[in-house]
Amino acid sequence: MAQAYMTETGGGTGQGREQSRFRRLLDRLFGGWRGDRRIWRRGVVLAVLAVLVALLMVLHAYVPNTIGNLGSLTETFLPWLGVAIPLLLILALVRKSATALIALLLPSVVWLNIFGGLVTSKTGSGGDFTVVTHNVNADNADPSGTARDVAASGADVVALEELTEAAAPVYERALAATYEYHEVVGTVGLWSKYRMSDTEAVDIKLGWNRAMRSTVATPDGPVAVYVAHLPSVRVKLEAGFTARQRDKSADALGEAIADEPIRQVALLGDLNGTMNDRALNAVTAQMRSTQGAAGSGFGFSWPASFPLARIDQIMVRGMEPTASWTLPQTGSDHLPVAARVTIDPSGS
Repeated sequence: MAQAYMTETGGGTGQGREQSRFRRLLDRLFGGWRGDRRIWRRGVVLAVLAVLVALLMVLHAYVPNTIGNLGSLTETFLPWLGVAIPLLLILALVRKSATALIALLLPSVVWLNIFGGLVTSKTGSGGDFTVVTHNVNADNADPSGTARDVAASGADVVALEELTEAAAPVYERALAATYEYHEVVGTVGLWSKYRMSDTEAVDIKLGWNRAMRSTVATPDGPVAVYVAHLPSVRVKLEAGFTARQRDKSADALGEAIADEPIRQVALLGDLNGTMNDRALNAVTAQMRSTQGAAGSGFGFSWPASFPLARIDQIMVRGMEPTASWTLPQTGSDHLPVAARVTIDPSGS
């Protein structure tokens, strides 16, 4: 009997040991708070960091762009400032700091106020016009497969960016069965199930063609569709976040859209910037992001292997977004993005 007793109790089961470790962790994090007057004096540095994170999210528009475009860099990855909150929370628990825990309420509330609406799904039903845009990557090793993947989305209109002279005919052949009409201007192209007219290059001050517009004759009326690939931005040690040419092109694109006589406008493309980036104000101030209005989640599109930012955009004017989403990865370093909108035939 004694031997049996020792066998049953000695060492415990693996599950018991795991539970014991978990209890010790909880005791380490939450034990000893009551009666400890130092919980208000510890963690002052953590509390200050929490307040600074909140201030950076609230006052990001005041971060100057004169030094390495730090303002645009901050705004590009603004949602990721929220990662600091759980990290500071863990440190506050380890330090047993009530001051830090209370201070963390500030960045938590600010982040939820700015980005909480993107966490929940706003996708609705309906919509009569589906569009897709995709930076296919000039080094894409499988353009035919990428074209088939994009066509499988069922979109009425597809915009492609970063087309090379060699790859453009491959995309044309692969998409021909699905899209009767198409035009390629420079390194961007537009494929449509509906008749296209008045196609022309849009001057975005680059010296070569990376933007175009075309009138698409949908069953509910004409839609002016713009396709754009704004210049890339770079992060350099000696120069910071260099985006001067991108910003200049964004201003030119905004002017072209502002002068567009057709009320219903869709902008599809790789803008190399997020909706929070002030440098894109000339465009974003006059159009709605389909992801912001009717998306589910943040809709990050780049890099495809681990998306960190949504730099591929679908924006509309004079139409109502009903759904917005990202498509599965193709042979590109960007994810395709899609949206469904409702066109008002009356143009009101």
